[in-house]
Amino acid sequence: MFGYRVPAPDEAMLISGGRSKGDAPFRVVTGHGAFVAPFFRKVRFLTLAMCEAEVAETCVTQQGLSLNVRAVIAFKVGNDTESIVSAGQRFLSDQDQMSVLTGRIFAGHLRSIIGSMTVEQIIKERQKLATEVLDGSKQEMVKIGLTVDALQIQSIDDGALGYIIAMSAPHNAAIQKQAQIAQARADQESAEAEQESRRNQAQFARQTAIVQAQYKAEVDKAQAEAAQAGPLAQAQAQREVLAMQTELAQRAAELREQELVSEVVKPAEAEAERVRILALAEAEKMKIQAEAAASHNRVALDRLLIDQLPEIVKQAALGLSGANVTVLNGADGLSEIASGLVGQGLTIYDALRSGLGQHDPTENTSETDPQPELDAQ
Repeated sequence: MFGYRVPAPDEAMLISGGRSKGDAPFRVVTGHGAFVAPFFRKVRFLTLAMCEAEVAETCVTQQGLSLNVRAVIAFKVGNDTESIVSAGQRFLSDQDQMSVLTGRIFAGHLRSIIGSMTVEQIIKERQKLATEVLDGSKQEMVKIGLTVDALQIQSIDDGALGYIIAMSAPHNAAIQKQAQIAQARADQESAEAEQESRRNQAQFARQTAIVQAQYKAEVDKAQAEAAQAGPLAQAQAQREVLAMQTELAQRAAELREQELVSEVVKPAEAEAERVRILALAEAEKMKIQAEAAASHNRVALDRLLIDQLPEIVKQAALGLSGANVTVLNGADGLSEIASGLVGQGLTIYDALRSGLGQHDPTENTSETDPQPELDAQ
């Protein structure tokens, strides 16, 4: 907005040209903005940021020795309105003058305080020196609207005088002595530690050798036992293998026996049983046939024999046909031979009937057929 001004967070806005509260010649605005009428008001900004001032001063101690002192001061404009007004009136046109003036103020107080102290005090009590310088300059800094946050003394030396070095020589010597003693003690401890280490190494080597010897003895013993146990274990394993093989052979024999029983004995027994049953059936059949033949008329059988009689005579004639027979009486002789053949067939017929157990009551058993007289040459 036209005429509305806002200061930065680390700035104070100073508005002049109008009425202000109290005795301040201008209005102080921080942390917020304000409307500034153009042409009637003038605005300036004063930094509230941290500033730094360096001091490099040659100071004379209470002993008359010159010391070169370097220090750094951290300061800023106070946050209250009174400090801002005081600093604005003095440094608003040239704000860099705050560092210059601060350095001069602290240089004066530093010379004054060092002049009341000895070198030993300054060296040993540096923090006390800084505190006294701060306390001595605080009132003057407040008057110009500045506050000091820190004072750091960076270095103190006596140039080429060598006083500080000489002052530190006894301590340095003591330190060197202590250092040498500490070094000697450290060397001794190191030597003792090294000796202890060697003793430990030797003891460790002996223990290691003993352990290795024991281990080797145990290994040799184990190998010997293993060498002895090897054949025994092998024999035991072979016995177990033979026992298992024997058991397997027995089981195989039993299995083969069962197979033979199943494949040979059982079929043979079944076949024998079948034959026996068939024989019994055949015998029973013959018995029934015999009983039937005995209980019935033999007419059919006689008829069968009678039917076969010509065949019997024929076979007998065929037997005579191959023989060298001389007929003595011609036609009568042939008739006798034929009659003889017929008689032989009847004889065979009677024999068959007798063999079958049948007797004809009408048959004349005393009667014999005349035999033809054959002259075989």
